[in-house]
Amino acid sequence: MNLAFWKKNKDSQPKKKKSQAREWLDAGIFAIIAATLIRTFIFEAYTIPTPSMEKTLLVNDFLFVSKISYGPRIPMTPLAVPFVHHTLPFTKSAKAYSEAVKWKYRRLPGFSDIKRYDVVVFNFPEGDTVAIDSPDPSYYNMVRQNGWQAVHNSFQIIQRPVDKRENYIKRCMGQAGDTLRIVHGAVYINGQAAPVPPGSQHKYVVETTGDQLNPSRLEELGIATTPPDFFQIDANKFLYNLTPDNVAALKQFPIVKNITTYESSAFSDFNYNDIFPHDSAHFKWTDENFGPMYIPKKGATVKLDESNIALYDRIIRVYEGNTLERKEGKFIINGQPADAYTFKMNYYWMMGDNRNNSLDSRFWGFVPEDHVVGKAWLIWMSYGEGGIRWSRIFRNIK
Repeated sequence: MNLAFWKKNKDSQPKKKKSQAREWLDAGIFAIIAATLIRTFIFEAYTIPTPSMEKTLLVNDFLFVSKISYGPRIPMTPLAVPFVHHTLPFTKSAKAYSEAVKWKYRRLPGFSDIKRYDVVVFNFPEGDTVAIDSPDPSYYNMVRQNGWQAVHNSFQIIQRPVDKRENYIKRCMGQAGDTLRIVHGAVYINGQAAPVPPGSQHKYVVETTGDQLNPSRLEELGIATTPPDFFQIDANKFLYNLTPDNVAALKQFPIVKNITTYESSAFSDFNYNDIFPHDSAHFKWTDENFGPMYIPKKGATVKLDESNIALYDRIIRVYEGNTLERKEGKFIINGQPADAYTFKMNYYWMMGDNRNNSLDSRFWGFVPEDHVVGKAWLIWMSYGEGGIRWSRIFRNIK
């Protein structure tokens, strides 16, 4: 048969039309691939689950998190069920990913570096080990308080890779290379007072002439008058969770005599081991009086001794994958004696704007750069008890 004749007849034959089911399948596959690429490399939706960032961000604010701001992170656990973070729906611990393939940390170029005071989404640094069904999100905190055996006897324990740990959102109060200090609740960076976010909250003791403040007036100012944001200490002292504007407004009330920062360490049962770096023998730090402390920067070297090893122990062993031992009063890193360490990554210090209702870096330490997911960018939807919060929709996050 003439080849040209055969080809002409073949081309003239009508092409077989795809079935409707095939067309839907092709469209579905394309949509999944496109959405996965967008979610991985451009932006991702995120919901505020807790009040740790109030009143900057409220519970049930729905955000877009920009991946391109700091550069998209290449997935470290690429084999995963689409649109599921770490656990299969309707299960408590079934993995939604496979660790058969693991990639090292890499990040594509972004528009900027992580800067002080950015609102950042990141993977929970202590989330490498998880106690399923525990009310405490930190396995390590549970072990410190109750002991290893008690925790392992009571809960199912699992491990998670970096990019499959819980997502947290906080404000970056210190970037790599900074020296941070907290004095009576006020943050200082490199010796300078850090700006206070206008929507941030802090607990204050409000002393009056003996009368309670007018609840209606407090409601107008957006001040909560119910626990845990309110507590009557004695006849003329009241505990309120206030923004900077709230403090300024209350100072104008004739019955207000004094407003002072509340500090939990004033109570006799305060436990210094609850505060990072969990070494009360060398660090009598509290959540309101902390530091000074250096935040590690890639390429920087610190001297190591018994007085500061607690600060950098987890960085050396867990985040940067070295072995660390103590022998005869000396440190052994990767089998070699060492009195100093050079950091391989940048680290950040993250704090919630709702300072007395936030589990943040003050309790679990530094956030490595490979844990950073992206920059909180835009509130696209928000709703509360009264329905949709129209004034918050399409608001930029600052």
